[in-house]
Amino acid sequence: MVHVYGIKNCDSVKKAIKFLKSNEIPYTLHDFKTDSVPLKKISSWLKSVEMKQLFNTRGTTYRTLKLKELDLNDEQKLQWLAKENMLIKRPVIEYSANKVLCAFNEDIYKKELL
Repeated sequence: MVHVYGIKNCDSVKKAIKFLKSNEIPYTLHDFKTDSVPLKKISSWLKSVEMKQLFNTRGTTYRTLKLKELDLNDEQKLQWLAKENMLIKRPVIEYSANKVLCAFNEDIYKKELL
């Protein structure tokens, strides 16, 4: 079972779900807005992906919170990701023995999930 983390109205999450459905891959959606992701889960993702892949510096939340001005280190970024899940680049896909993909890239999805 594939676990999709994100928000259901996000275009990238919609693309990922469309890919999973069209390839008949079963999944569950964990919506950040209704089911926040704890620090422990985010830490486990960082064993598979780098912080720069996971931490969204291009979103509205990052700009609104003025985090660029704080020049955060990775530990501080981790704390912010747990506190403010909207800073997580979407979607995060967990599959086969805790492997993780971050963001939507159809070529990578084909390689890793098919």
